[in-house]
Amino acid sequence: MRYYIRWFFILLVICGIAISGLALTPSFVQASPQQQGGDSNPPERVVKLIFIHHSTGENWLTDGYGNLGQTLAENNYYVSDTNYGWGPNGIGDRTDIPDWLEWFRGDQTDTYMQALLNEGEQNANYSRTLPDPGGENEIILFKSCFPNSDLEGSPNDPPSADGWLSVGHAKYVYNEILTYFGQHPEKLFVVVTAPPLSDRSNAANARAFNQWLVYDWLRENDYPYNNVAVFDFYNVLTGKDGHHTVEDGEVIHQVANRDTLLYPSGDDHPSKKGSQKATEEFIPLLNYYYNRWQQDAPFPVPAHTEVDSESDSGQSDSDQPDAAPPDISGLIDNFEGGMPAGTNGWEAYWDEGTTSSLKCGAESGTGLRGSGLHLDYQISSYSWGTCGLYYEQVQDWSATQGLVFSIHIRQPEQVLHVDLYADGPEGQESYIFELDLTPEMEDDWIPIGIPWESFHRVDWEADAGSPFSKPDQVTGIAFGFGSEETELDGELWIDELGWMDGGEAAVEESAEQEVSQSEEPEEDEPGGRSLPCIGSLAMPLGLVGIALYQRNKHEER
Repeated sequence: MRYYIRWFFILLVICGIAISGLALTPSFVQASPQQQGGDSNPPERVVKLIFIHHSTGENWLTDGYGNLGQTLAENNYYVSDTNYGWGPNGIGDRTDIPDWLEWFRGDQTDTYMQALLNEGEQNANYSRTLPDPGGENEIILFKSCFPNSDLEGSPNDPPSADGWLSVGHAKYVYNEILTYFGQHPEKLFVVVTAPPLSDRSNAANARAFNQWLVYDWLRENDYPYNNVAVFDFYNVLTGKDGHHTVEDGEVIHQVANRDTLLYPSGDDHPSKKGSQKATEEFIPLLNYYYNRWQQDAPFPVPAHTEVDSESDSGQSDSDQPDAAPPDISGLIDNFEGGMPAGTNGWEAYWDEGTTSSLKCGAESGTGLRGSGLHLDYQISSYSWGTCGLYYEQVQDWSATQGLVFSIHIRQPEQVLHVDLYADGPEGQESYIFELDLTPEMEDDWIPIGIPWESFHRVDWEADAGSPFSKPDQVTGIAFGFGSEETELDGELWIDELGWMDGGEAAVEESAEQEVSQSEEPEEDEPGGRSLPCIGSLAMPLGLVGIALYQRNKHEER
């Protein structure tokens, strides 16, 4: 009898082990259906990345420990980082999950982000073998430390504005900061989950929260962009069978069979082995996220602009240039910092005798990629305002075919004036092209190409209406507005301003291609002002001279 009882208990143990094995078998899943067949190759160009972290991140970056810094460099990322004591108001000290509200949703967010996007220093010991490509950081990597895995509450708690380190409040924080991320689809934000603890008291909560970040966070918020991603650092460090990486073009998120730290270093800082494992898994996943973001980036430049067979102005297809994408031979300004050589940068002018105003300048995070030229204008009736770039020496652009740029606007149904200034035998000469601002430009970034011959001499100068033929004598370019009876109010953004080199241009033409040669300058009622040309972009340099401009100019505020 004892013999059978003994074997009965043995069978129970075997069955129990088998059942437990089924329960603990790690899940082998992909993060989402759209993450299949992705490209995990490194970027083709050097991309600037900033990492917000404390001690665990420092170890992860360090050469000979986690090797993340040097491995990122090998994959074409130029890395900078923050640590304790960094930034305005010492914001670098605060990286707990609730602190992300201060970083991304607080009163000082613009100040912190301006500093972060322009940070280029190191706060950890890692190799930087790449030259600084210039411009802002494009990827923001941020991580909380391991105490943030000690989350109170219950695994299925809903988001809650109350609390501190709890499941519900952590969900609330990440939901809130999506607002900022959605306003800046030109940046890639990568959440690195907090590493695990050795203490299992709240390990189930940490596991549940990180699963929510990977699978449910963006979906529950109907987040529309590919500029937010998650790396489950926690999962990778909880078991040899815990993975989050890319294999054969597929994102693999395999949940480990334990919820506590497998790779301690004497305390809860991950060990060298665990940190190096995280590097090996993270790099292909980051490459994948970067390429996905680039392929599905918001405000994509369309391959071409379709022109209706009959436009609102009554022009037919035959009157419009072909809408092929322009070829760019180089950039005049990408607005990523610094002034174009031989200039004082972009300068704002407006009619001081009216209520008109215009502000312009490079602005972080507003361009097609990175910074862009931002114009904020209010132009009163029969007035003008302009944003110009003026050269100290005459420029020879004769090897090019015209201007190209991308534009995005807030207020359609207006006319933007694009001006060229040239050095002529009798002084400065002014040329203008009128660009209709269409609803498509409000919805998307639109590429514009303007051949030199599409600029025409302004009607208050000699040879009014004649096409521009002096690309070897350029002294300035400008964007601006002139109003007649209607007041103008709006914003627009310009990026990737450069030269066209051959081919047809994608030109958005106004209803009238030529500036009128017959109209005399209109005058206000008695007591008002007379302008050189109603609707002109700016007082022409040929009339007022550089000295008068310098005396009257308004510095951008």
